[in-house]
Formats: sequence, structure tokens, C-alpha cells
Amino acid sequence: MSVVVSIRVPRKLKKLMDEFRDEINWSEEIRRFIEMRIKELRRRRVLREVRRIIEQLPETPVGVADKYVREDRDSY
Repeated sequence: MSVVVSIRVPRKLKKLMDEFRDEINWSEEIRRFIEMRIKELRRRRVLREVRRIIEQLPETPVGVADKYVREDRDSY
């Protein structure tokens, strides 16, 4: 089920849109844009949350990564 969302655009813009009504389905175009924008905003939100979590993690002492890599290589 869908709902109606209406927007106001300047008369000049509507006139320009009408010029391309045979080539572009404006409803579909706007729906796709909104979906794309929402995906982008969700990604940004997730990245902010990940950064917040990472900032709360304790600092790793220098050399720990080297030590783990050596241990992993030596285990083969």
C-alpha cells in the first residue's frame, strides 16, 4: 500500500518538467531519489555510530599488531 506525498515546485520548474513528461516518469524519478537519499543517510548514521563505538575502545599498545602477525605467521 502506498500513500500520497505532495510537494510544491516553482511554476517555472513545473513547466520545464512538463517538457520532458514523455521521457521521464517524474513520480518514479522522485521515488528513486528519495530511496537513494534515505540509503545514504542510513549509511552516514551507521558510520557515526561505528566511529562513536571505536572512539570508546581503549587504545592498543604500540607493537601489538606486529606481535599478532608474527604469532599468526609462526603458527603455520
